[in-house]
Amino acid sequence: MFRPSELHSFLESIGARAKKSLSQNFLIDGNILDKIIALSDLKEGESVLEIGPGPGALTQKLLLKGAHVTAVEKDTLFAQHLPAHLNLKVLNRDIKDFDPHSLYMPDQKTKIIANLPYHLTAVILGMFIIRGDIFSKLVIMVQNEVALRMVAQPSTPDYSSLSVFLQYYSTPRYAFKVSRHCFSPAPKIDSAVVVLDLKERITQKGLFSFVREAFQKKRKMLTTSLSAFGKERVQEALLCLGLGKEARPSTLSVNHWIALYESLTLK
Repeated sequence: MFRPSELHSFLESIGARAKKSLSQNFLIDGNILDKIIALSDLKEGESVLEIGPGPGALTQKLLLKGAHVTAVEKDTLFAQHLPAHLNLKVLNRDIKDFDPHSLYMPDQKTKIIANLPYHLTAVILGMFIIRGDIFSKLVIMVQNEVALRMVAQPSTPDYSSLSVFLQYYSTPRYAFKVSRHCFSPAPKIDSAVVVLDLKERITQKGLFSFVREAFQKKRKMLTTSLSAFGKERVQEALLCLGLGKEARPSTLSVNHWIALYESLTLK
């Protein structure tokens, strides 16, 4: 189903249509799918989690590579019509109700390869990026503007609390942009594929609440946005890190954020 005619014929045959409420925009460019598979560096027998497979174009590519695929699809009609295959397990449920630990294997990690439902991107990243003990890599398609924030570096316009969060738990890489015209129906904005190699890190919930609080006043100095800790304490901590007392949230690297958090909360 790599052509509009094939997709539309399939949808008509099962009585389905794209649902805006589920962010269903179906990829119709086989070259994009091949590039995603190449980025995944899949080996035969590897375990893959696919989120929101829809008509199953990517699913078919994954199975052809010999992957063992767990496909989580909320849309019952699509879940029922995914191809029957020995290496495919279909779960007809909302990804928010999925237990990542169900894929834990002591001798092999799973890869997440998916065109994410865009309205759930933040939720999905929050669920899976912290599980470096279970997953080794995410190769995901997201909105291009989100992709730019995911990989943004300090002192750039797109750098945000999301950048810090993802770069703490992974090494994200912007792979390539995908035109809106590669989908049916075409969304209003372009997409991008991002590769995230996960790290096994201790979960730091307090750290990211701290970072989000500071980024809510992104243009203000940290001595103002973190004034609850005391202006002089924040200034002293910044100077100890080799940063100016007028530093703003967008100028701190991930390591700076960790050190600043520990300096202000663990003493």
